Amino acid sequence: MSTTEKNKLLIRRYIEEVVNTGNVDDLASFLSPDYIESHDQTGQSSGLEGAKKHILGVRQTYPDLHVTVEQQIAEGDWVVSRITARGTHLGTWLGMKPTGKRVEFTGVNVDRVIDGLIVEHGGAANLLEPLLGIGAIQVAAGD
Repeated sequence: MSTTEKNKLLIRRYIEEVVNTGNVDDLASFLSPDYIESHDQTGQSSGLEGAKKHILGVRQTYPDLHVTVEQQIAEGDWVVSRITARGTHLGTWLGMKPTGKRVEFTGVNVDRVIDGLIVEHGGAANLLEPLLGIGAIQVAAGD
């Protein structure tokens, strides 16, 4: 198996075994101690402890969160994954009380893998979809 295929498999396993279950006990098997979230300007999601807090926080809001990898492309150290995430809004999110509504949104993850561990994560998610889904944003009625 090529290095790029191993890297794609590592990302899939991380999503399936950690993100989808909330089992953060084995983070060190997937993430480098120097792990950073490149889109987090606060630095709160850096390192193993930051990643653990982030995953547990998301799963507190969406306890049944399930992320599906729809497609992956890899080149060198980088893996890009097109994902679909589904979950039920059962915890406070961005100050919004739980609605019990099921949401689905799409996103793209960009991960860097070095020596078999994820060292960097970034990406973009279509957060408009879940915000509309839980009623946090209302579409204005036309004239």
